[in-house]
This record gives sequence, C-alpha cells and structure tokens, in this order.
Amino acid sequence: MFKSLTYYIILLIKGFGMGAANVIPGVSGGTIALITNIYEELINSLKSFDLKALKYLVTFRWKSFAHHVNLFFIVAVFLGAVLSIFSIARLFEYLLTNEPIIIWSVFFGLILASVIFIARRVEKWKADRIILLIIGAAVGFGMSFLTHAEQNESYWYVFICGMIAMSGMILPGLSGSFILMLMGNYVLLMVTAVNSLSTAIGELMQWDLSFFASNPETVNHLELLGVFILGAIAGVIAFSNVLAWIFKNQKDNTLSVLSGFIFGSLAIVWPWKNEIPLLKNGAVMLDRHGDPVVIGYERYLPELSFEVLYAVFWMILGFAIIWLIEKYGEKKKS
Repeated sequence: MFKSLTYYIILLIKGFGMGAANVIPGVSGGTIALITNIYEELINSLKSFDLKALKYLVTFRWKSFAHHVNLFFIVAVFLGAVLSIFSIARLFEYLLTNEPIIIWSVFFGLILASVIFIARRVEKWKADRIILLIIGAAVGFGMSFLTHAEQNESYWYVFICGMIAMSGMILPGLSGSFILMLMGNYVLLMVTAVNSLSTAIGELMQWDLSFFASNPETVNHLELLGVFILGAIAGVIAFSNVLAWIFKNQKDNTLSVLSGFIFGSLAIVWPWKNEIPLLKNGAVMLDRHGDPVVIGYERYLPELSFEVLYAVFWMILGFAIIWLIEKYGEKKKS
C-alpha cells in the first residue's frame, strides 16, 4: 500500500500548491488538484470516510482503515496543504497589501492556463458541452460582481462558512476563499485566525503559556478557527460523495462546465481594480482593525506602461508554471 518516498514527496508538493491556491480569493485548490492529476483520487479517498471507515476505527483495525481511506495519500496531500496555508498566509497578506497587481497577475496567468488544459481533457466537444461551457462561464463571471457580506463571528455562521467554503475549495473553479469573501469572513478566518494560530504555536514552542491569558482576542480567533475546521470537515465529507458520483457518470459534461466556470472566474482575479468600500450614511465603514470593509471591486483597463508590461510578465510566468506542471504530468503518463 505504501508507494515510493518520491511519490509522496510529489504529493506533498501538489498539496502545497492546493493550500496556496485556497488562501487566495478567486483561485481554487480543486483546480490545482485537477491539473496535477490527483483530483479524482482525492475525491474518491475523501468519500471513503464513511460508516465502514468508522467501524474499522472503533474496532482498532488500523491497516484496514488506512487501506479503505487511502490514508497515506490523504496525509501527504493535506500535510502539504496545511504547511502551505501556514507558510503562505503571511506572505500573501504582505503581497496583497504591497504588491497587489503582481500577485493578481500571477494568479490570472495560472487560471488562464488552467482553463486551457482542463478543457483539453474533454474527450469530445459537442454542442451541448459548448452550451455547458458558456453557462459555466456566465455563472463564474456573474459571481465576481456579487456584493460581499459583513464580517460575522457567530459560531454557527463560522461553521456554515467552513462547510460551504470547503465544498468550494475541492470544486475546481469555485474558490473557497472567494466564497468566504462573499460571506464576509475571509480576512477573519484565512488571514487573521491562521496567523493567530501560527503565533500561538510559536509561543507554545517556547513554553510561554501566559500568551493565552494576555491575548483574549487571539484565543477567540483560535476558537473560531476550530469551529471553521469542524465545518470544513463536515462539508468535505458530504460534498465529496456528490462530486465522486458526478465525475464517474458525467465526466465530460462536468469538465465542460468547470472549464467555463474557471474562465468566468478570471474576472475575480483581474489585476487592475479598485476596492469598493461599504458606506453607511455617506461614511466608509471600518472593521475592528480600522480597515475599510470591502464589498466589491471596480475593474478598469490600464494604459500601456512599463508597470503594465511588468504585470504581463508575471501573467506569463503564472501561465508557464501550469504549462510545466501539465507537461510533467503528460511525461509521467507516457
């Protein structure tokens, strides 16, 4: 059941890519899984966490449990994703604040390449699949103009955020982070809470427990993150069964819709946009950190300049990354 160490290192790297994608609004971890050829195995492994798996656990049949749920595969992918989220969150927080056009340009190139390579996996394009592609593109494009909700720290709301966001994270083209933005809790859960956990782990490694008593806000963030993770687990187990059935019975139609959906989501990661703040009685609403509450973006076409050409370079680099991953996958198949 255990394959080569190299195989699991490669899975770890693919999981790292999924985790990085899931932190970014508009980029889907499911898309990365799809283009790196682990998507179907991932979905089938996740749906294996069923009553039979629970029976193996409670009867301490560890080998049967590990075999049933494809445990080594799951651990490698999710370990990579977790490592990515905790290491990338602070970097992305910095880049989104200080170099937004560059980081969004990279994501634009990544997603554009993803559309092309995923569409190539449809065995035969027919009229109905082209229609599905157009519908998917229209839905993806329309989602980019939805208004964001306000931040909500209710435990039940955070649990629902976890369920819905994780469902989006494993569906190619549907960004779980973008869903969190629409629900108003992206910054709270994917940036602030994750960074709070990273800080707390650092304090624990220094055996400084006083940190928790003196930082009630951080403890609150950790509690919210825990509730979010529970919701995510519930969502991924429930949704993976649906996705596994769809991919088994309607693979080409599903890929057609996803190709369109991912193409439509390019509007979400368009680099040149201005934030639209939430206004109340003519005044800009601020969150508890003093930052404006963003409810949407106003996109624009930039004038040709060195900065624009520099951004295009980063788009090409993002495109090239996916192209190289795809070519590597094709080489491994042959």
